[in-house]
Amino acid sequence: MAGDLRALFSTNDRQVGTDEAFTNRQTQWEAVAAVLAEHVQRIGEAAFDVEDLEAPRRNVLVFHGVGGIGKTTLSRKLEASLASSADRPAQWPPHSWPTGRILPVRIDLSRSANTDFERVVLTIRLALAQLGRPLPAFDLALRRYWEHHHPGEPLEEYLRRGGLASQFGKALPQQMQSALGDVAQALLLPGTVGTAVGQVTGTLVRALRERRQSVRALAGCARLADLLEAEPDLDALSFYPHLLAWELAQLPADKAVTPVILLDAFEETGDRTHRDLERLLQRVVWLMPNAFFVVTGRSRLQWADQALQGQLDWTGPTAWPGLADHALPHARTATAGGRGRQILIGDFSPEDCDDYLARRLSSAGQPLIGEELREVITAHSHGLPLYLDLSVMRFLEIRRTGRTPQPADFDHDFPALIARTLSDLTPDERHVLRSVSLLDAFDLALATQAAGTTHDAPALRLLERPFVHHNPFGLWPFHLHALIRSTLRTADDASDDRWSPRDWQQAAERAFAALGEQWTTSTAPGRMVLIGCLRQGLTLARDFRLDLGWLTQAAWTYVSDSVWEPLTAAARNDRSENHLETAADALVEMLSALARRQHEHRERTAERLTAVVDTGRLPDELYEMAVYYLAKAQRDLGRSAASQHGMQLVADGGGRLAPAAQRGLAHLARSAGDFPTALATARTLGWAGRHHRIEGDVWWPHGDMDRAAAAYEAARTEAEEHGVAGERATSQAQRAFVLAFTDPARADDELDLAEQLLSGLDLRATTLTTQIAALARDAGTAEVEDRAHALRTEISVAGLASVEATLELVLCFHYAVRDDHEGITASIGRLRELTGSGDYAYYTDIAHFMADRHSPTAPDSQAQWLDDEHATRARWHSLVTARREHLPATP
Repeated sequence: MAGDLRALFSTNDRQVGTDEAFTNRQTQWEAVAAVLAEHVQRIGEAAFDVEDLEAPRRNVLVFHGVGGIGKTTLSRKLEASLASSADRPAQWPPHSWPTGRILPVRIDLSRSANTDFERVVLTIRLALAQLGRPLPAFDLALRRYWEHHHPGEPLEEYLRRGGLASQFGKALPQQMQSALGDVAQALLLPGTVGTAVGQVTGTLVRALRERRQSVRALAGCARLADLLEAEPDLDALSFYPHLLAWELAQLPADKAVTPVILLDAFEETGDRTHRDLERLLQRVVWLMPNAFFVVTGRSRLQWADQALQGQLDWTGPTAWPGLADHALPHARTATAGGRGRQILIGDFSPEDCDDYLARRLSSAGQPLIGEELREVITAHSHGLPLYLDLSVMRFLEIRRTGRTPQPADFDHDFPALIARTLSDLTPDERHVLRSVSLLDAFDLALATQAAGTTHDAPALRLLERPFVHHNPFGLWPFHLHALIRSTLRTADDASDDRWSPRDWQQAAERAFAALGEQWTTSTAPGRMVLIGCLRQGLTLARDFRLDLGWLTQAAWTYVSDSVWEPLTAAARNDRSENHLETAADALVEMLSALARRQHEHRERTAERLTAVVDTGRLPDELYEMAVYYLAKAQRDLGRSAASQHGMQLVADGGGRLAPAAQRGLAHLARSAGDFPTALATARTLGWAGRHHRIEGDVWWPHGDMDRAAAAYEAARTEAEEHGVAGERATSQAQRAFVLAFTDPARADDELDLAEQLLSGLDLRATTLTTQIAALARDAGTAEVEDRAHALRTEISVAGLASVEATLELVLCFHYAVRDDHEGITASIGRLRELTGSGDYAYYTDIAHFMADRHSPTAPDSQAQWLDDEHATRARWHSLVTARREHLPATP
């Protein structure tokens, strides 16, 4: 590996090894090898005609990717590997080609290389000088062009001054002079005349037109006379490569050569409005069908786009069949009959990043950058090689100060990434890029609206850039490369058109408004659009302190289905969760708490919602939402008095959640054993208060499972009619639970339906209900206790006191069926501990009913049964005896 001079001159430590590490890119090499082999085979066929100017071209392969992804390094490695197998990276497999010799020619088109079209043509001809023979058709045309454009300047002096002579040798001027002399001799011109290219070419053209035998060697080039007669300007020079292609085709078999011309930094040939240099380069590719071209640049070639007709000479998928496809995810697909010749160079894998960093700097044969530091840099890089390179230089910079670099030193943005990203974008494209950096994902309409432009063209051009990734299955199909997006948002921007804070604020307001419009007008599935708009809208509102606007209604829509998709986990900022300064902060925290409660202990949920309520920053209708869900969390934690206070507050307010709060009060009455009040309240609630589900919750503690099942079925039907997926799943889970006590076989089907309805939903308590129902279905059989133990741990982690009590009640049923006196006694003891606050205390009464026991003192609860206690006792005991009869034997 060649030494890295920048790193070498960044430290005084002579023990530090500085290798320009090259990592992976094996699939790109295999693509080049496969397509090149196909090319060599094609041009070797008898039917191939180098002068056929109408046949489709399959002689170009394109690698494109974001700035800093390693395209130039790949181009250099390809050149070295094609020139000599000794310079091929070890991880690249060897390849051989059917016939002939491969001659790589790499041309740097970057601004720093100062390469113009004239230099491109000269470089190709200079590389062919190693053939050791003149190429008279081309050399005569080039000599005529040179004397016309560079009068009095010898070509040899020009090559020496430009560094081309040292790179390719000094054979070209002699070969050109030899070609001129040979033609003059064939034409029988005097010696003094033979040195004047104008007279030679004039005489040669007449001889070609007259089909003289003396010039039969050049007569086979049908278009030579026309090219020699044309004005020798830059436009004519761009057609001379046809003469080179013809000369190569005349080479004897033992001298045959296939040029592989690598055009690097192709994006710097000009912008997509002014394609002058690109048009000239395309002519070279088209007119040299027996040469193979490897183009590396930031953007894919648009030559197969029919809309460019008139801007370039050859356009459309018929002319360039291999360029018609967009970027492909895998380089190996580039070998299919000329298809897929535009390959997106992807980011490094974490393993490749680590390998790069480990080999880039070394000391005493060991990596200078430690493993922990490499992991941090890799994580921040998102696989972008330029970031790795900049981090290496930062490592050396910190080390020069005498301090050992620490992981925190690499939580760092590099403004250079912005410069590389923006360098070849138009001002309009830069404006759109900064606008969409505010968004996790976007489509064309959203990009245009966020940018505040009246036309789509800049956004359309931006979508073709390699740092814009495409996911056709996403709600919004486009997103920026993660590192480029974060750098645009956070790094110091030193560009001339950098944005002020006001510019960012206005862009955020436009993007926020556009998201709201998409949510309200979209014809796509409502829930998917809602969640997507909420996730992005909440982030924008929080980060830029925006008024809530459409988020208020969206928040209500979000909670209405009781689905609880995560909203803000990927968009959290660095503030403390309790640092709620604005209404947007409070709304983000509230909705996050509601979604996370399916995965956190209810104590944590209550803490977060209490903090939101205490800020007082939410508008009244959203404040009501926070109070209501806080009351629900308190009820789950067994804090009935606090829960009742919150529910009553919301119910008295008469807002959107008043029916739900009334339902909450009914639940509290039921948990206290006041069944008459709970049932009476349920009958006043209607659908909004989920009246049927409350009725089912009242009937099953009485052992009236059929009546409870019917109520839950009615609740599920109503939920289906109203399109509320969460309520439908919850009602079905409850139906499966009560039928599990009466009919295990039927319960199987009901549980299957419940699991189907829960698919895609995030309802922790309901999911636990189905698991408890499965235990009730299997009561009296083996392994129930082990399953219950695991489930008890899961419920305890969730902080659902009432669910844990229900699990213990099902265990009592299991022990009663098995007539396990010790088991049911222990279970009743645990029930008394769980219901010590008074909530669900009647569960201990039900446990006694199951076992046909009487409490040694007074009943554990003061439950107000809907009929007398004896009827409830009889129903529960009959469920136990029925299950015993259902089982073949009680182990």
